[in-house]
Amino acid sequence: MEKIRRALLSVFDKRGLIELARDLHGAGVQLIVSGGTAKALSEAGLPVVSVETWTGAPEIMAGRVKTLHPRIHAGILARRSFEMDAEDLKRVATDYIDLVVVNFYPAREAVASGKSISEVVEAIDVGGPTMARAAAKNFQDVVVLSDPSDYPEFLENFRSGEGTIPDELHQRFAARTFARLAAYDAAIAGYLSAGEFVGVSLERVQDCRYGENPHQQGAFFVEVGAPHKGIASLKQLQGKALSYNNLLDVNAALRLARDFEGCAVVIIKHGTPCGVGLALTAAQALRRALETDPVSAFGGIVALTRPLDKETAGILGDIFLEVVLVPGGSENALTEFAKRKSLRVLTYDSEELYKAENGKDLRSVWGGFLRQESDEGFPELANLQVVTKRAPTPNEMEALELAWRVCKHVRSNAIVFADAVHTLGIGAGQMSRVDSVEIAVRKATKAGLSLIGSACASDAFFPFRDGLDAAARAGATAVIQPGGSVRDSEVIEAANEQNVAMVFTGRRHFRH
Repeated sequence: MEKIRRALLSVFDKRGLIELARDLHGAGVQLIVSGGTAKALSEAGLPVVSVETWTGAPEIMAGRVKTLHPRIHAGILARRSFEMDAEDLKRVATDYIDLVVVNFYPAREAVASGKSISEVVEAIDVGGPTMARAAAKNFQDVVVLSDPSDYPEFLENFRSGEGTIPDELHQRFAARTFARLAAYDAAIAGYLSAGEFVGVSLERVQDCRYGENPHQQGAFFVEVGAPHKGIASLKQLQGKALSYNNLLDVNAALRLARDFEGCAVVIIKHGTPCGVGLALTAAQALRRALETDPVSAFGGIVALTRPLDKETAGILGDIFLEVVLVPGGSENALTEFAKRKSLRVLTYDSEELYKAENGKDLRSVWGGFLRQESDEGFPELANLQVVTKRAPTPNEMEALELAWRVCKHVRSNAIVFADAVHTLGIGAGQMSRVDSVEIAVRKATKAGLSLIGSACASDAFFPFRDGLDAAARAGATAVIQPGGSVRDSEVIEAANEQNVAMVFTGRRHFRH
């Protein structure tokens, strides 16, 4: 390990820059800097050598060319153990560069913000990624820091190592840099090709206790360079490490919870809703959610859309659960879980929960990947088509909306019975829609819930009238479904025969 004697700094994101540069200068490291970085360090009272002075060439083309110079890249790429590299450095009148600190123009942000193509092109960095790639290639002799998040780890080792960095850290920083370069280039390629190319560079942020089964390993990854949001932004307050299945269920719970803006409690088991309750208080919403299927709630995941209070915590404390998700809670409420040391309690940012996603779903299949737009929102609820002689009553409309929102998150074929405040019966994942109806009815009966006067949601059209007939026999007086079957008229006739109000959404939420 050789001491770092010379560093090149050229950054767009200046977080942590001054502290880093001060430590380097204090250890006698020469600072070669470009453009705005030079201005920032000079204003901080640090002596610097400009890139123009180092290369003897001014920047040109309004800054498009400034670090693309042999005296820069020879210094970065020169191998310390190669005599001919040392001779070449002398020939071009330059010297070794031991540390490269760069990050890139925000091209990814420009792409995401919807800027014009000319603005995106101008945001594409050339010099930064080129220096980063060169330094990462020569990681055995050069340290590369390509994001401010690297600085604390670097400084800790730089200080304790008296100006040296362990070899394994050289390699780790290089690997991170190559991953960031891949993510940066992938975002640009995807934009320019209008989605023909999709590149995803991922970094592991969490090991799972195990995968779907204990003999399988599992881990949670996020996109390199992207802000941590959704599941990645959760904070675990207590409990065992999360398993692969836990994270899948947590994802399902939060996606369902975000479709209710009021006070709601959702319960998930094996990726499927088994109860949703609405109320003015979290405790009452929880009681309602539990009514739907108290047996399946055992070992489930519970998510609240309101902060945890002592009463709600007391109810939760009496149930065996895997995970509780809350947007915060009082100290007194959280102490209710202290005796349940294995129970995982996680908090999320409620503002983050309701941000529009507008993302892409990517799923692996044997030999490739499937990609689609995320299924976001319910614009169809503002344009429902009443197709029966009788229109739903206001109370039935509230129940229909609740059932429809939950139905989106149930594996198809999906049937959900509900009233205006909670789910009553859920039938999921059957090959026949009428089977899903029968399962939902059976579960409601087992839970002691009446379906008389209930609303029924179907995530896709009824292919035959048998499913609607079964729902009506169970007591449903209103139905919501997408419509679009060649037998729609037959199903509408069946609804009219039984005085069932039915609306078509014209949009389905099929979850395969």
